[in-house]
Amino acid sequence: MGVWIAIGATAVGCYLVKLAGLLVPAGALERPLVRRLAALLPVALLAALTAQQTFADGHALVLDARAAGLAAAAVALVLRAPFLLVVAAAVVVTAGVRALGG
Repeated sequence: MGVWIAIGATAVGCYLVKLAGLLVPAGALERPLVRRLAALLPVALLAALTAQQTFADGHALVLDARAAGLAAAAVALVLRAPFLLVVAAAVVVTAGVRALGG
């Protein structure tokens, strides 16, 4: 029964968040600060998700092959490589480190 309560509470919460977004006046969304924050929010969320997936294993922080792949991707980005090359560099470096026993 507790699972269904959690599912129902989550559904209601999602609906209320969506409703709150629709009730915001249009004038509030046109402010320069709000527009700037709205543009930066997806980047911040993606960076947080990447950091969590790279450096966390359950409740512990780890430094393994995923960190090497992320570093390779960062280097490729600094060198302004195309996106597919950035992903390929991360994959190759991660696989190489894992193959070497890391």
